Amino acid sequence: MKRDRQTVNLRHAEMLAMIRDRQEILVEELARAFDISPMTVRRDLQTLEEQGKISRFHGGATVDVRAIAPDEKVQVAQCQRLIARCAATQVASGDTLLINGSNTALALLDHLEGKAASVFTNNAMMVGHRFPDGVDVQLSGGVLRGTRHILTGDLALRNLMDVRADKAFLGCTGISPDGEILCGIPSELGINETMIEHADAYFILADYTKIGKAGTYASFHLEKKGCVITDELAPEDVLTRLRAIGMQVIQARAADYPGVE
Repeated sequence: MKRDRQTVNLRHAEMLAMIRDRQEILVEELARAFDISPMTVRRDLQTLEEQGKISRFHGGATVDVRAIAPDEKVQVAQCQRLIARCAATQVASGDTLLINGSNTALALLDHLEGKAASVFTNNAMMVGHRFPDGVDVQLSGGVLRGTRHILTGDLALRNLMDVRADKAFLGCTGISPDGEILCGIPSELGINETMIEHADAYFILADYTKIGKAGTYASFHLEKKGCVITDELAPEDVLTRLRAIGMQVIQARAADYPGVE
């Protein structure tokens, strides 16, 4: 038994090293590399994800944001704070808001500056978080898996079906070079799409590390055009493609929000 555990731990370490080297890899590739079944790969990836070392998507895995170099991690965090501040300016007092599992989207509620808002969210991080007076919150209910804080499943979707909102604010796993909005959690895809459908306007929040990110993630269906809020470090070629397909793009700039660090 001890030898079996050592074998599994060694495989996990080697698998993690391969994912970090490649940045992104498919289940089938890992199965071939380690001569194991895809089912075993999926169990291994689930373990690594629960340890906070990787993020899974449908058919593979990618490096978790926590694996970003310390200096860049600080820069990404600052960009996310700028995006949250910018997103808050799009809220009018009295708005009803939909917010998905994105922590950047959730953070916009800290910057409403006295504006009232009613919020429906599937983000379980809302529990225990203190927000300004005038912010009323309803949680979707649903299922939590592993270490994730995102509520998904039939219950979350059923409760969402009864909600209509002025605006939806959604984070994403990435925006592809072709302008697709990517979702790394397949079970949240239907929730994201329903939020877009049930809001008069919607905003996709994505820092520069997510702009131009290719992968085999599930993508939002964007027949209805909305707005992407990103930062000034986002690659202009991808932003140009987003504008070409009818999306509005807002770039949150540090000069516009002094004091954000």
